[in-house]
Amino acid sequence: MAGLFDLTGKTALVTGGARGIGRMIAGGLLDAGAKVYLTSRRPDAAAEAAAELSARGEVIGLASDVSDAAAIRALAEDLAGREPRLDVLVNNAGATWGQPLDAFGEPGWDRVMDLNLKSPFFLVQALLPLLRAAATPADPARILNVGSVDGLATSRFENFSYAASKAGLHHLTRVLAARLAHENITVNAIAPGPFETRMIAFALEADRSAVEALTPMNRLGEPDDIAGAAVYLASCASAYVTGVVLPVDGGMSVAPR
Repeated sequence: MAGLFDLTGKTALVTGGARGIGRMIAGGLLDAGAKVYLTSRRPDAAAEAAAELSARGEVIGLASDVSDAAAIRALAEDLAGREPRLDVLVNNAGATWGQPLDAFGEPGWDRVMDLNLKSPFFLVQALLPLLRAAATPADPARILNVGSVDGLATSRFENFSYAASKAGLHHLTRVLAARLAHENITVNAIAPGPFETRMIAFALEADRSAVEALTPMNRLGEPDDIAGAAVYLASCASAYVTGVVLPVDGGMSVAPR
C-alpha cells in the first residue's frame, strides 16, 4: 500500500513554490521521494527555499516570473535542458487583490486573472512535450492546479477577480482533463481553504479566531493537509482520477453561510 504513494524517481515542478501553499506541496513531494523544481519571481527566494528544503530531498530553485509569456517559454526550455521528462506539474503561483466593488480597478482584475488563470494554461502548453514523455497508461503524467475554496463558494471578501479566476481554473481543469486523458495525462485541482500564508495574513492579524471559525473543523489547514492531497494526486494512488476539484478546506465549501 505504501508504494501507491511513492514518488521515487519522479520529477516535479511547483510554480510559486518558495512560500505558502506551494512550499507545503513541494515539501510533501520531496518527502514522498520526488525530485522537485520550484519557482519564484525572486532569485533569492527560490534559492533560499531550495536550500531550506534540501534536507528533505533533491530540490532546485529556479527564478521565473510565470505571469510573463516569454518567461514561461524560457522556463520550459530550461527544464527541457535539464530533464528528459516531467512527471508532475503543479500550477500554484497565484495572486489576490481586494478592493471595494465601487473602487475595484482594472489593474487588480488583469494582474490576478493573468497569473491565476492564463499562466496555468500556457505553462501546460509549453510543458506538454515533457509531460507526454512521462505519460504511460499505468502511470499517467500529472497536472495539479491549485484553485481555492473561493472558486467553489461565495467569498466573504471583496476579492472579485480572485474568486472568478479560481472558479475559471477549476473549469479549465475539467476541460484539460477531458482533452488530455487519451494522452495519459491527468489533470486535477486542489481547492484549499484557509491556511497560514501571506495571502490571508491580513485576515489572520485582524481576527484569527474568526477565520478559523469559517470552517466546520474550526482550524486552519496544516502543511500536511495540503501535502497529503498533493501527493495523492501526484501518485499511482490517483492513476484513475482526472477532472476532479478536491476541496481541502475543513468543510468550509459545504458549510451553511
